Amino acid sequence: MASHPDFVTYVAEQLREAGAIRSRKMFGEYGLYCDDVFFAVICDDQFFVKVTPQGEAAFPDLPKAPPYEGARDYIWVEDVEDRDTMTALTRLTCLALQAQPKKWRK
Repeated sequence: MASHPDFVTYVAEQLREAGAIRSRKMFGEYGLYCDDVFFAVICDDQFFVKVTPQGEAAFPDLPKAPPYEGARDYIWVEDVEDRDTMTALTRLTCLALQAQPKKWRK
């Protein structure tokens, strides 16, 4: 089931304090970028953030799950109403991803 554009817009609005958020349609779902760093996907109207050691350490209670069949685990943010958690996780994740060599950011 494909994600709804309204949900994608809502998530992007929730993340507005994290940086410049943009979405890109990918294979019927959406990829999210913060300040041009690919950090998350929205699949089946669910928000998934790439796993980084910093994100895992700061939010150990957030579950991990693959966003689609065959994918590696992402951090699954079930409560998209929790703007503070979403913003903090996004910032941490993007900082960690920016510090990685470009070939490892995929």
